[in-house]
Amino acid sequence: MKKIFSFIVIATLVVACTTNPMTGRKSFQGLADNSQLMTASFQQYQQVKQESKIITGTPEAEMIKRVGNRIKTVAEAYYKSIGQEAVLNGFEWEFILIDDSKTVNAWCMPGGKVAFFTGILPICKDETGIATVMGHEVAHALAGHGAERMSQSAGAQLLGDVIGGSISNSNTKSLFEQFYPMGASLTILSYSRKQELDADLMGLYLMAMAGYNPEKAPELWERMKAQEGNDQRPPDFLSTHPNPDTRILDMQKNMAKARQYYNQSIYRTK
Repeated sequence: MKKIFSFIVIATLVVACTTNPMTGRKSFQGLADNSQLMTASFQQYQQVKQESKIITGTPEAEMIKRVGNRIKTVAEAYYKSIGQEAVLNGFEWEFILIDDSKTVNAWCMPGGKVAFFTGILPICKDETGIATVMGHEVAHALAGHGAERMSQSAGAQLLGDVIGGSISNSNTKSLFEQFYPMGASLTILSYSRKQELDADLMGLYLMAMAGYNPEKAPELWERMKAQEGNDQRPPDFLSTHPNPDTRILDMQKNMAKARQYYNQSIYRTK
C-alpha cells in the first residue's frame, strides 16, 4: 500500500508542472516550499553582507542598482500584464556590489536578493553587459529554478526509495543502489543545463524590456568563453552549464523576439 501511495504521489507531482510564461519551459517545483526557501535565502544574504566588503556610492555600485531596478520594474510590469503578479509575492529586491576581484560571479537568490562581485565587471565591460548578467540571474529567481533543484533532489530520493524497496532480488538491488545515484546525478546535471538556457533566454527578454540592446548579449558570452578557456571545461554531460557556443546560438535563434521587446521598451522612449 505504501509503494502504491508513493507512486501516486510521484505521478501527481510530475503532472503538476510550472510553466515559465516567457520561455514556455515546464519545470517540476512541487516538492519545495517557496516561503521557507525565501526565508532561508534572506538569512543567507544577510550573512553574506556581514562577511563581505560592500561597495557603495561608486559609479559601478550605482550602475548595479540602476540596472537591477530597471529589470525589476519591467519584470513586475510583465507579470502584472499577464495576471501572474502573485509569482513575485514575498520578493524583497536588493542589489549589491561586493569587493572581490578574484570572484568572477553574480547571483540572485530566491526572493530577489542580488549580488555582483567586482571580478565580473571587466567581463561585463559596460552597463549593457551588466544588464545581460543581471537579466540572467534575476531570471533564475523568477523562474523558480531554486525550487526546481530542491524538488528534483527530493524527487530523485523518493523515486530511488520506491524502486529500491520494490526489488526483491538481492543482486539486482545491489546493482540498483550502486548505479542509481550516478544516473540521478547526471539527470540533475542535464536539468541544470536546461535551467541555464532558460535563464539565458528569459534574461535576454528582460534586458530588452529594460531598454538594453539584446544584440549585445552574445558578446558577453564570447568574453566569458575567452575567460574560461576550453581546456578548463569538463565534458558537457558532466557540466552544470551549457557550452558557451550553445548559449550564443540559442540567443541568436531567439533574437527577433528580443528585438520586439527592445523596440517596445518604455526606457527607449524617455
